[in-house]
Amino acid sequence: MDMKWYVVYTKTGLEKKVSDILTRKKIENYVPFNNVSGKWTKNDKTKEAPLFKGYVFVKSTELQHPELKKINGVVNLVYWMGKPVCIKNVEIKAIKLFLNEYTNVNIEKTAVKPDLVSLTDIADTEQDAPLITIKNMKANICLPSLGYVISAEVEMSNVRIISPKEVLNEEHLKFNRLFNKVSEFNNSLKNYWAKQ
Repeated sequence: MDMKWYVVYTKTGLEKKVSDILTRKKIENYVPFNNVSGKWTKNDKTKEAPLFKGYVFVKSTELQHPELKKINGVVNLVYWMGKPVCIKNVEIKAIKLFLNEYTNVNIEKTAVKPDLVSLTDIADTEQDAPLITIKNMKANICLPSLGYVISAEVEMSNVRIISPKEVLNEEHLKFNRLFNKVSEFNNSLKNYWAKQ
């Protein structure tokens, strides 16, 4: 049977504990942690918080689902339209790479189109990978399998206006920079998929 990424819903605050139990049982899993900066004590610090509260991503077969539901802290698998939600490999990789690049990442619900999800399930190709986009000084990745968009603010020092050569050669525009982080991130994704 085929191994796929599924979403397990846990009790509040037990994502790490469930992940540890799954790891001990030698079941591949992933809990995306977001580095959030803020004033937690007297000093400004960053702390790790689960990006998707109550979610643990588990790579398993459908035959393992009853076993997953028995794990202490697991409420159930996440279902959509009567079936367990299946996440594409490229979306898991994109989340990992995005969290390596950015801090203070936000998530936002987005509409899930049934025809798009079923299409991507049939043709689980790496070319359909979510690539980073920049809009209003925010880096975004759409995760259609989950129905979320993750985003983070982009630092001005990493941004340059892209325009035709003639315009770039003008003296007053030479200070602008390309979206270097975006290019590096998208190249990282391509290299990561090439190795798989």
